[in-house]
Amino acid sequence: MNGKNRKDIAAGLEVEIVLKQDQRTGKRTRGFVKDILTNSSTHPHGIKVRLTDGQVGRVQEIIQKGK
Repeated sequence: MNGKNRKDIAAGLEVEIVLKQDQRTGKRTRGFVKDILTNSSTHPHGIKVRLTDGQVGRVQEIIQKGK
């Protein structure tokens, strides 16, 4: 599942994000969602989230449905 719809993302989900500095290469970082930072219901480049380790990026893929 892609990360373009805010309704599909919730705290605790395991996701793959692209960090700002990795946007050119597309390198993905895996982690668990702590906060959702995008206010709109959708975003063409992915919903921006903060992971539990503090990294911020846009969701590219949802790995596992919530707890």
